[in-house]
Amino acid sequence: MISAFIPSPSQGVWHLGPVPIRGYALCIIAGVIVAIWMGERRWRARGGLPGQVGDIAIWAIPFGLVGGRLYHVITDYELYFVPGRNPWAAFYVWDGGLGIWGAIALGAVGAYIGARRHNAKFPPLADALAPGIVVAQAIGRWGNWFNQELFGKPTTLPWGLKISPEHRPAGYEQYSTFQPTFLYECIWDLGVAGLVIWADRRFRLGHGRAFWLYVMAYTLGRGWIEYLRIDHANHILGLRLNDWTSLLVFLGAAIAFAISAWRHPGREEVVLRQPVPAADQVAGAPEPDRRA
Repeated sequence: MISAFIPSPSQGVWHLGPVPIRGYALCIIAGVIVAIWMGERRWRARGGLPGQVGDIAIWAIPFGLVGGRLYHVITDYELYFVPGRNPWAAFYVWDGGLGIWGAIALGAVGAYIGARRHNAKFPPLADALAPGIVVAQAIGRWGNWFNQELFGKPTTLPWGLKISPEHRPAGYEQYSTFQPTFLYECIWDLGVAGLVIWADRRFRLGHGRAFWLYVMAYTLGRGWIEYLRIDHANHILGLRLNDWTSLLVFLGAAIAFAISAWRHPGREEVVLRQPVPAADQVAGAPEPDRRA
Protein backbone atom coordinates (compact mmCIF):
# COMPACT_ATOMS: atom_id res chain seq x y z
CA MET A 1 0.00 0.00 0.00
CA ILE A 2 1.32 3.43 -0.96
CA SER A 3 1.57 5.69 2.05
CA ALA A 4 3.19 8.72 0.41
CA PHE A 5 3.34 10.26 -3.03
CA ILE A 6 3.81 13.55 -4.88
CA PRO A 7 0.39 15.03 -5.69
CA SER A 8 -0.39 16.47 -9.10
CA PRO A 9 -2.06 19.90 -9.31
CA SER A 10 -5.83 19.84 -9.20
CA GLN A 11 -5.78 22.18 -12.19
CA GLY A 12 -3.25 23.56 -14.63
CA VAL A 13 -5.29 26.50 -15.93
CA TRP A 14 -6.78 29.48 -14.10
CA HIS A 15 -9.00 32.12 -15.68
CA LEU A 16 -8.55 35.84 -15.20
CA GLY A 17 -11.86 36.85 -16.68
CA PRO A 18 -11.80 35.50 -20.25
CA VAL A 19 -7.99 35.10 -20.22
CA PRO A 20 -6.64 31.61 -19.39
CA ILE A 21 -3.50 31.56 -17.21
CA ARG A 22 -1.70 28.25 -17.80
CA GLY A 23 0.81 26.73 -15.41
CA TYR A 24 2.80 25.36 -18.34
CA ALA A 25 3.22 28.83 -19.84
CA LEU A 26 4.12 30.37 -16.48
CA CYS A 27 6.93 27.83 -16.06
CA ILE A 28 8.30 28.60 -19.53
CA ILE A 29 8.15 32.35 -18.89
CA ALA A 30 9.83 31.99 -15.48
CA GLY A 31 12.59 29.90 -17.06
CA VAL A 32 13.21 32.50 -19.76
CA ILE A 33 13.43 35.32 -17.18
CA VAL A 34 15.96 33.38 -15.08
CA ALA A 35 18.01 32.45 -18.16
CA ILE A 36 18.23 36.10 -19.27
CA TRP A 37 19.16 37.25 -15.76
CA MET A 38 21.90 34.64 -15.36
CA GLY A 39 23.14 35.16 -18.90
CA GLU A 40 23.32 38.93 -18.44
CA ARG A 41 25.44 38.62 -15.30
CA ARG A 42 27.81 36.10 -16.88
CA TRP A 43 28.04 38.05 -20.15
CA ARG A 44 28.96 41.28 -18.37
CA ALA A 45 31.57 39.43 -16.32
CA ARG A 46 33.13 38.26 -19.58
CA GLY A 47 33.29 41.80 -20.93
CA GLY A 48 29.96 42.09 -22.74
CA LEU A 49 27.87 45.22 -22.75
CA PRO A 50 24.95 45.67 -20.34
CA GLY A 51 21.58 44.85 -21.89
CA GLN A 52 22.99 42.86 -24.79
CA VAL A 53 21.65 39.51 -23.59
CA GLY A 54 18.12 40.90 -23.41
CA ASP A 55 18.46 42.35 -26.90
CA ILE A 56 19.75 39.05 -28.27
CA ALA A 57 16.99 37.13 -26.45
CA ILE A 58 14.44 38.98 -28.55
CA TRP A 59 15.79 36.92 -31.45
CA ALA A 60 16.59 33.68 -29.64
CA ILE A 61 13.27 33.16 -27.79
CA PRO A 62 10.85 33.13 -30.76
CA PHE A 63 13.29 31.05 -32.80
CA GLY A 64 13.56 28.61 -29.89
CA LEU A 65 9.79 28.31 -29.44
CA VAL A 66 9.28 27.64 -33.13
CA GLY A 67 12.14 25.14 -33.20
CA GLY A 68 10.89 23.32 -30.12
CA ARG A 69 7.39 22.98 -31.51
CA LEU A 70 8.63 21.93 -34.95
CA TYR A 71 10.76 19.16 -33.47
CA HIS A 72 7.84 17.85 -31.43
CA VAL A 73 5.37 17.96 -34.33
CA ILE A 74 7.76 16.38 -36.82
CA THR A 75 8.88 13.54 -34.53
CA ASP A 76 5.31 12.87 -33.29
CA TYR A 77 3.46 13.70 -36.50
CA GLU A 78 0.95 10.90 -35.97
CA LEU A 79 -0.51 12.89 -33.06
CA TYR A 80 -1.67 15.52 -35.53
CA PHE A 81 -1.66 14.35 -39.15
CA VAL A 82 -3.38 10.96 -39.30
CA PRO A 83 -7.10 10.29 -39.75
CA GLY A 84 -9.06 11.13 -36.64
CA ARG A 85 -6.54 13.71 -35.41
CA ASN A 86 -6.86 17.50 -35.48
CA PRO A 87 -3.97 18.99 -37.50
CA TRP A 88 -4.68 22.44 -36.04
CA ALA A 89 -3.64 21.05 -32.65
CA ALA A 90 -0.07 21.26 -33.92
CA PHE A 91 -0.31 24.97 -33.09
CA TYR A 92 -1.62 24.41 -29.54
CA VAL A 93 1.66 25.14 -27.77
CA TRP A 94 -0.15 25.77 -24.49
CA ASP A 95 -1.08 22.06 -24.29
CA GLY A 96 2.59 21.09 -24.04
CA GLY A 97 4.93 19.63 -26.60
CA LEU A 98 8.19 21.56 -27.00
CA GLY A 99 11.15 19.42 -28.06
CA ILE A 100 14.30 20.69 -26.35
CA TRP A 101 16.48 19.62 -29.28
CA GLY A 102 14.61 21.83 -31.73
CA ALA A 103 14.40 24.66 -29.21
CA ILE A 104 18.17 24.71 -28.64
CA ALA A 105 19.04 24.27 -32.32
CA LEU A 106 16.78 26.97 -33.73
CA GLY A 107 17.19 29.13 -30.62
CA ALA A 108 20.94 29.09 -31.30
CA VAL A 109 20.24 30.31 -34.83
CA GLY A 110 18.23 33.19 -33.41
CA ALA A 111 20.95 33.96 -30.85
CA TYR A 112 23.56 33.95 -33.61
CA ILE A 113 21.54 36.43 -35.65
CA GLY A 114 21.05 38.60 -32.57
CA ALA A 115 24.74 38.41 -31.71
CA ARG A 116 25.71 39.53 -35.21
CA ARG A 117 23.30 42.43 -35.06
CA HIS A 118 24.60 43.54 -31.65
CA ASN A 119 28.29 43.17 -32.37
CA ALA A 120 28.85 40.20 -30.01
CA LYS A 121 30.96 37.13 -30.71
CA PHE A 122 28.83 34.02 -30.61
CA PRO A 123 31.10 31.40 -28.88
CA PRO A 124 31.67 33.44 -25.68
CA LEU A 125 28.02 34.42 -25.71
CA ALA A 126 27.03 30.73 -25.82
CA ASP A 127 29.41 30.05 -22.91
CA ALA A 128 27.83 32.84 -20.89
CA LEU A 129 24.29 31.62 -21.58
CA ALA A 130 24.82 27.88 -21.03
CA PRO A 131 24.10 27.60 -17.27
CA GLY A 132 21.04 29.83 -17.54
CA ILE A 133 19.66 27.77 -20.40
CA VAL A 134 19.77 24.54 -18.42
CA VAL A 135 18.29 26.23 -15.33
CA ALA A 136 15.47 27.42 -17.58
CA GLN A 137 14.97 23.81 -18.67
CA ALA A 138 14.77 22.77 -15.01
CA ILE A 139 12.07 25.34 -14.33
CA GLY A 140 10.23 24.59 -17.56
CA ARG A 141 9.93 20.90 -16.62
CA TRP A 142 7.46 21.85 -13.91
CA GLY A 143 5.10 22.68 -16.75
CA ASN A 144 4.84 18.92 -17.33
CA TRP A 145 3.76 18.59 -13.70
CA PHE A 146 0.95 21.08 -14.23
CA ASN A 147 -0.13 19.24 -17.40
CA GLN A 148 0.26 15.76 -15.85
CA GLU A 149 2.32 14.60 -18.82
CA LEU A 150 5.64 12.96 -19.71
CA PHE A 151 5.86 10.91 -16.52
CA GLY A 152 7.59 7.57 -16.16
CA LYS A 153 6.76 3.96 -15.41
CA PRO A 154 4.45 2.96 -12.54
CA THR A 155 6.17 2.93 -9.16
CA THR A 156 5.42 2.37 -5.48
CA LEU A 157 8.30 4.56 -4.34
CA PRO A 158 7.31 7.19 -1.76
CA TRP A 159 8.10 9.95 -4.25
CA GLY A 160 5.86 8.46 -6.91
CA LEU A 161 3.76 11.02 -8.79
CA LYS A 162 -0.02 10.73 -8.41
CA ILE A 163 -1.68 10.98 -11.82
CA SER A 164 -5.40 11.54 -12.32
CA PRO A 165 -7.23 8.72 -14.13
CA GLU A 166 -7.96 10.88 -17.20
CA HIS A 167 -4.24 11.47 -17.73
CA ARG A 168 -3.09 7.86 -17.48
CA PRO A 169 -2.03 6.26 -20.79
CA ALA A 170 -3.84 3.30 -22.26
CA GLY A 171 -2.71 0.11 -20.58
CA TYR A 172 -1.79 1.88 -17.34
CA GLU A 173 -5.26 2.76 -16.08
CA GLN A 174 -4.92 0.48 -13.04
CA TYR A 175 -1.86 2.36 -11.71
CA SER A 176 -2.07 5.60 -9.78
CA THR A 177 1.54 6.63 -9.10
CA PHE A 178 4.35 6.95 -11.64
CA GLN A 179 8.01 7.91 -11.81
CA PRO A 180 8.21 11.75 -11.60
CA THR A 181 10.56 12.18 -14.54
CA PHE A 182 9.92 15.93 -14.56
CA LEU A 183 11.46 16.09 -11.08
CA TYR A 184 14.40 13.86 -12.01
CA GLU A 185 15.22 16.06 -14.99
CA CYS A 186 14.81 19.24 -12.93
CA ILE A 187 17.34 17.97 -10.37
CA TRP A 188 19.70 16.76 -13.09
CA ASP A 189 19.51 20.08 -14.93
CA LEU A 190 20.35 22.04 -11.78
CA GLY A 191 23.33 19.74 -11.27
CA VAL A 192 24.45 20.37 -14.86
CA ALA A 193 24.22 24.13 -14.28
CA GLY A 194 26.40 23.78 -11.18
CA LEU A 195 28.92 21.64 -13.07
CA VAL A 196 29.21 24.14 -15.92
CA ILE A 197 29.63 27.11 -13.57
CA TRP A 198 32.28 25.26 -11.55
CA ALA A 199 34.21 24.01 -14.60
CA ASP A 200 34.04 27.43 -16.24
CA ARG A 201 35.59 29.08 -13.17
CA ARG A 202 38.11 26.30 -12.52
CA PHE A 203 39.38 25.83 -16.08
CA ARG A 204 38.42 29.19 -17.65
CA LEU A 205 36.49 27.55 -20.44
CA GLY A 206 36.20 29.57 -23.60
CA HIS A 207 35.44 29.42 -27.32
CA GLY A 208 32.17 27.57 -26.78
CA ARG A 209 33.46 24.85 -24.44
CA ALA A 210 31.17 25.76 -21.51
CA PHE A 211 28.24 25.40 -23.90
CA TRP A 212 29.46 22.06 -25.24
CA LEU A 213 30.00 20.81 -21.68
CA TYR A 214 26.39 21.71 -20.89
CA VAL A 215 25.20 19.79 -23.95
CA MET A 216 27.24 16.69 -23.06
CA ALA A 217 26.15 16.66 -19.42
CA TYR A 218 22.50 17.27 -20.24
CA THR A 219 22.31 14.50 -22.84
CA LEU A 220 23.84 11.98 -20.42
CA GLY A 221 21.00 12.55 -17.99
CA ARG A 222 18.32 12.80 -20.67
CA GLY A 223 19.27 9.33 -21.89
CA TRP A 224 18.35 7.51 -18.68
CA ILE A 225 15.38 9.75 -17.93
CA GLU A 226 14.00 9.05 -21.40
CA TYR A 227 14.26 5.32 -20.67
CA LEU A 228 11.81 5.70 -17.77
CA ARG A 229 9.10 7.51 -19.72
CA ILE A 230 5.98 5.75 -21.01
CA ASP A 231 4.46 8.51 -23.14
CA HIS A 232 4.04 7.92 -26.85
CA ALA A 233 7.33 7.95 -28.79
CA ASN A 234 8.64 6.57 -32.05
CA HIS A 235 11.25 3.82 -31.65
CA ILE A 236 14.27 2.92 -33.76
CA LEU A 237 16.02 -0.41 -33.12
CA GLY A 238 14.26 -0.71 -29.78
CA LEU A 239 15.21 2.74 -28.48
CA ARG A 240 13.08 5.86 -28.25
CA LEU A 241 13.90 8.49 -30.85
CA ASN A 242 15.04 10.92 -28.16
CA ASP A 243 17.55 8.35 -26.89
CA TRP A 244 19.16 8.25 -30.32
CA THR A 245 19.05 12.04 -30.48
CA SER A 246 20.75 12.24 -27.07
CA LEU A 247 23.49 9.87 -28.21
CA LEU A 248 24.17 11.70 -31.47
CA VAL A 249 24.07 15.14 -29.85
CA PHE A 250 26.43 13.98 -27.09
CA LEU A 251 28.95 12.68 -29.64
CA GLY A 252 28.70 15.89 -31.66
CA ALA A 253 29.21 18.04 -28.55
CA ALA A 254 32.18 15.93 -27.42
CA ILE A 255 33.86 16.33 -30.82
CA ALA A 256 33.18 20.07 -30.85
CA PHE A 257 34.58 20.41 -27.30
CA ALA A 258 37.77 18.53 -28.27
CA ILE A 259 38.29 20.54 -31.46
CA SER A 260 37.78 23.81 -29.57
CA ALA A 261 40.26 22.81 -26.86
CA TRP A 262 42.84 21.83 -29.50
CA ARG A 263 42.45 24.89 -31.72
CA HIS A 264 41.70 27.57 -29.11
CA PRO A 265 43.11 26.75 -25.66
CA GLY A 266 42.21 29.17 -22.90
CA ARG A 267 39.48 31.79 -22.88
CA GLU A 268 39.05 34.56 -25.43
CA GLU A 269 39.94 38.03 -24.16
CA VAL A 270 37.71 39.96 -26.53
CA VAL A 271 34.02 39.09 -26.65
CA LEU A 272 32.85 41.97 -28.87
CA ARG A 273 33.60 42.33 -32.53
CA GLN A 274 35.97 44.97 -33.86
CA PRO A 275 34.23 48.35 -34.10
CA VAL A 276 33.43 49.94 -37.42
CA PRO A 277 36.15 52.44 -38.43
CA ALA A 278 35.26 56.02 -37.54
CA ALA A 279 35.01 57.02 -41.19
CA ASP A 280 32.39 54.32 -41.80
CA GLN A 281 30.35 54.78 -38.66
CA VAL A 282 26.75 55.93 -38.84
CA ALA A 283 24.27 56.79 -36.16
CA GLY A 284 23.52 53.73 -34.06
CA ALA A 285 26.75 51.89 -34.93
CA PRO A 286 27.94 49.29 -32.36
CA GLU A 287 30.07 50.41 -29.43
CA PRO A 288 33.80 49.63 -29.40
CA ASP A 289 35.41 46.45 -28.06
CA ARG A 290 35.61 45.73 -24.37
CA ARG A 291 37.83 43.10 -22.84
CA ALA A 292 36.99 40.41 -20.32
